[in-house]
Amino acid sequence: MVSDPPSAVPPSVRTTALRFGAACAGAAPAVVVRLAGVHPEPVVGMAVFGLGVLSAALLLMWAAETARADIAGPLALALLAFIAVLPEYAVDLWFAYTAGTRPEYAAYAAANMTGANRLLVGVGWPLVALAAYFAARRAGVRPGVALREHRRIDVAFLGAAAVLAFVMPLTREISWALAVVLIAWYAYYLFRIGRCSETDEEELIGVPARLAELPTGRRRMTTVLVFAVAAAVVFACAEPFATSLVDAGSSLGIDRFLLVQWLAPLASEAPELIVAVVFAWRLRGDDGLGALLSSKVNQWTLLIACLPLAYAAGGGSWSLPLVERQVDEVMLTAAQTVLAVVLLLDLRFLPWKAGLLFGLFVVQFVLPGENARLLLGYVYLVLALALLTRHWRELAPTARALGGRIEGDPH
Repeated sequence: MVSDPPSAVPPSVRTTALRFGAACAGAAPAVVVRLAGVHPEPVVGMAVFGLGVLSAALLLMWAAETARADIAGPLALALLAFIAVLPEYAVDLWFAYTAGTRPEYAAYAAANMTGANRLLVGVGWPLVALAAYFAARRAGVRPGVALREHRRIDVAFLGAAAVLAFVMPLTREISWALAVVLIAWYAYYLFRIGRCSETDEEELIGVPARLAELPTGRRRMTTVLVFAVAAAVVFACAEPFATSLVDAGSSLGIDRFLLVQWLAPLASEAPELIVAVVFAWRLRGDDGLGALLSSKVNQWTLLIACLPLAYAAGGGSWSLPLVERQVDEVMLTAAQTVLAVVLLLDLRFLPWKAGLLFGLFVVQFVLPGENARLLLGYVYLVLALALLTRHWRELAPTARALGGRIEGDPH
């Protein structure tokens, strides 16, 4: 027997105010320190500005979810998924911009980009599957996340971008030409899903659910205000947070590359991951995984494309160079993306698929050396090829999603 998803009860006005207050309180120290021109010790700065980035990401997520009361559909989801990860863009682009005059920072730009993408697929997607599994057991329904047909568009565009991404490790750079192609590809992605008429009638939860109940004028004004406040916090925190991460690595004796690769994306993307997990827990796995899938598309296209542009704006050339370690990291991330796409070809994200992605993600931390990551990349590709033989019939409808009509498209 299939039960209906449990209804979300909007929090009280008092609870909503408290949550907003907590988010603003988390951002306040970073803003005050920045305006005062104080330069705290690296570890303290990492904590203060990291909390500011996390708070700004939470505010952006609330505003983006609330905006869905006024705009709907797959295109809205893609645009709002992009807005939700603006803190990730801010930090990564600052690294690329600084690399124009300080070449050693180019490594950190690649570290942050690869870390964000691998964290999203290797941890975010499995967390959604885990929440969906326990929610299904609670409701007495079949476990697994079933994606709707229009999600083939996201899968198809991500698959093409994943294959194209191997140009980076082969040429050992992120070139301006690749940037142009990826920007055009993302623009076409937005156009393509904009033609899909299927709507995502998603039930809002938490703070956005309460804000959505406001009269239209007050709701829109509140949404714009929260966006503005969050953007200001991101602007204030991005540079000192990035700098503190690098300096803290030296003072703590931790590999600065790894600190930038994992801690910064964790702070900027945590709210989005939490919301996706909550959706899955409410038996809305398609909404949760769909949001993370759309976020993966924009980070694996637009974010990468912006890096050489920021590098050039900062005084570098029009191509962001990649040295040996970054080459291996990019190749590993591209291989993980290929496997993730193959796993979603049938639009079913089952527990064993989540376990496979998470297990391979964890393995990278126990490998004997950096070069072993290249070997792990080949493992991803071999597994993708093996699984593709089981799902090769899904290639045709997925390829058609790039340009042809699918269910949910206008006639």
